[in-house]
Amino acid sequence: MIETEPLLFRSAKLIDNHTSQSILHLSVQETLDYFKSFGVLLFRGFGVDYEQMKAFAEKFSSRFVLDKDRPIVDPRNKFVTLVDPGMHYVSPHCENANSPFRPDVIWFCCGVPASQGGETLFWNGVRVWEELDQELRQLFIAKKIKFCQKFPAADWKRFLGVGATLADVKRTLNGIPGLSYKINDDQSISIEYVCSAVVKTKYGHQDAFANSLIAEYKNPRGVVTFADSSPIPATVINQIQQVMNKLTEVIPWQAGDLVMIDNSRFLHGRRSFTDTKRRIYSLLSYLK
Repeated sequence: MIETEPLLFRSAKLIDNHTSQSILHLSVQETLDYFKSFGVLLFRGFGVDYEQMKAFAEKFSSRFVLDKDRPIVDPRNKFVTLVDPGMHYVSPHCENANSPFRPDVIWFCCGVPASQGGETLFWNGVRVWEELDQELRQLFIAKKIKFCQKFPAADWKRFLGVGATLADVKRTLNGIPGLSYKINDDQSISIEYVCSAVVKTKYGHQDAFANSLIAEYKNPRGVVTFADSSPIPATVINQIQQVMNKLTEVIPWQAGDLVMIDNSRFLHGRRSFTDTKRRIYSLLSYLK
């Protein structure tokens, strides 16, 4: 039986290890039931390292995907990466929600917490949607959003795997709803992806404002507009941000922590920090 405790925040469930057992001995079905219910699980006291994170994630996952922007930690565990480079604040986002390749789960493992700051932040997209005023909800029901990105050849080859070709790109991208792309002379790929800012959660099929709108709007390299290419007013972004500021929840990292996040329901980000020793590992997967 998994022993759990409520956390100081509303959404997540803490699974605390009171018996010195390995995380690999936890019941898969019971863990999955908690995950379906809460959407964020924090495993504490199990002393998890990134290899155990991968082994535990394999019990739930059908496949893993590699984040193109993050450094690989260990060639033997090529899907395990360090989280976003830099020490800056990271705005709310769902992983890969600016593309049709959104994974089901984000796994985070804490090797070394920052001495100050660096906490992972998260937001319940269901609650965000409920808290938006009626006018904003109607706006995002009526209008989809469009993300524009450009991927150098090195990026899509890393994403698709060693030896990937332009034929593989076409096989991967052709026929995806809402997606259009162009292959440039330098073999970079320009992509436009149109989707709703409001998604149905994987479990429960609730409406959730779970997307990458805020992060891409504030990203100097990102472009996000309404689907008709009209700009999204800053006033709209500010209203969303005000709602999210009230709903921010925090994971205060301890070494050996493991977190499992439902990427269809929760957005995540992080506080800034200055401690260069901080090590948080990540893994992205699709569930079985």
